[in-house]
Amino acid sequence: MTEWDVKKLSILRTLRDHGTVTATAEALLMTPSAVSQQLTNLARQLGVELLEPQGRRVRLTDAAHLVLRHAEAVFAQLERADAELTGYLRGEAGEVRVGAFSTAVPALVVPAVRLLRAEERPGPDVRVREAEAAQAYELLTAGEVDLALSLAAHAPTARDPRFSLFPLLADPLDVALPAAHPLADAPALRLADLAADRWIFGGSGPWSEITTAACEAAGFVPEQAHSAAGWTAILALVEAGMGIALVPRMASREQRREGVVMRVLEADQPRRHVVAAVRHGAESGPAVARVLGALTRVAESFS
Repeated sequence: MTEWDVKKLSILRTLRDHGTVTATAEALLMTPSAVSQQLTNLARQLGVELLEPQGRRVRLTDAAHLVLRHAEAVFAQLERADAELTGYLRGEAGEVRVGAFSTAVPALVVPAVRLLRAEERPGPDVRVREAEAAQAYELLTAGEVDLALSLAAHAPTARDPRFSLFPLLADPLDVALPAAHPLADAPALRLADLAADRWIFGGSGPWSEITTAACEAAGFVPEQAHSAAGWTAILALVEAGMGIALVPRMASREQRREGVVMRVLEADQPRRHVVAAVRHGAESGPAVARVLGALTRVAESFS
């Protein structure tokens, strides 16, 4: 029978995800020569070529991709076994490391923890790590978090065997206007009505993309007056009458300023979709399942 070495298979999967031996070595805290040696040994054990040269790099052979397709089922089963063993040894409390983007921490994670603490039975020990939405899947892959909150725009396809995805909510984007703005009290405000305004959003990254995409869908390209990424800075600029901004409702609940009017857009209201993700198989663990359930209940309160 062919010998399947889980540790070496994990190295092969990391090479697939990171693209180079050097990047794989850095991710696994190994030397490049040790990575190459482990993969050479795995190829010998399996009796197939796993790598082939591609310029100065290497690429996975068809045989390597075949091996990994089967290995993903093994990794998922090991995640389920690890989750069940943790539940057995530590009860349903356990520990769940949650990675979440900034607005999701106060809007979703903290209320979910409060729900768990209010239950009669002990809740999981939730450890929070703030991370950019695009970083969530890197942290999951590296095993640095057990559950990640991200945006659907950054999610892998549903066919990715490494993750299980759980849609949480469609977060509406409202527009923040200075209190003295001519349209602050206008009825039935649409995004297109604000085409001539000066806008505030980040110079790059997901929020810049979300803002420009929403405005372009409404028929115009927004004129960027100022570049800011944090909601405190953005709303301070709006309050000062220096521009307007799209703000997720999750963020506006936590950030309120007297000189800013939050207006719900009619008809063409954009939304961002928030998802939770775990490594495939880990969702069956009692602690992770309870945290997912609490996050879902909190998300439903936004509807």
